[in-house]
Amino acid sequence: MTTPIVPAVDLSQMFGPIRDQGVRPTCLAFAASDTHASLRTHWTPLSCEYAFYKAQGRANRSHNTGALLSSMLEVLKEDGQPPESAWQYLSPPIDDASWKPPAGVTPLFKRNSASKTTTMKDIVAELDQKCPVVVLMTLSPTFFSGGAGPGLIDADEPTDDSMRHAVVAVGHGTAQNQLAIKIRNSWGATWGDGGYAWVTEKYLGPRAFRLAILKEDLSVPSNSAAA
Repeated sequence: MTTPIVPAVDLSQMFGPIRDQGVRPTCLAFAASDTHASLRTHWTPLSCEYAFYKAQGRANRSHNTGALLSSMLEVLKEDGQPPESAWQYLSPPIDDASWKPPAGVTPLFKRNSASKTTTMKDIVAELDQKCPVVVLMTLSPTFFSGGAGPGLIDADEPTDDSMRHAVVAVGHGTAQNQLAIKIRNSWGATWGDGGYAWVTEKYLGPRAFRLAILKEDLSVPSNSAAA
């Protein structure tokens, strides 16, 4: 029998509608972009396409492969992101020759960050400070279905280290008599419970291998007067 999910912290209200990356390897761009947008005063989606383009350029990687966390965090700090409306997400096929941002995309919002190896304790500590967390994890079959019941993933099954994915931890609580983390995915609203799912420590603990926390806003000029 499935026990109820008991939330302790839920930051999903900081986010707008669930997004859908489609078939492209852009999960990290979506996780970083949506986390970045959630920390701003009012939710306005930021351009995943721009962040992905800049990250792949920094790492000399193709648009057909996933981004590196280090490159994505450099983009947020050094390049920034415009609103989604400045360069909307593209559907494949992508033309290599023309894949570049429109001229003069502004404004560009920047943010500092930190990354480290992941423990469930680290995720909970950040969520308690009202900070959503970008979580890099490996996958196994149950994840693709979005779990059972109200988006609960509690499977005990082998994982495939070659299948890596990025999500946003937006809450914590208990389920199945253990710690559970609420995650926001980028596979559309039909996945899980409206695009979200609760993932138990049994499932997430062995699979999460890196996290990133977005910190202070760097968009404000350094010589601005303090409020």
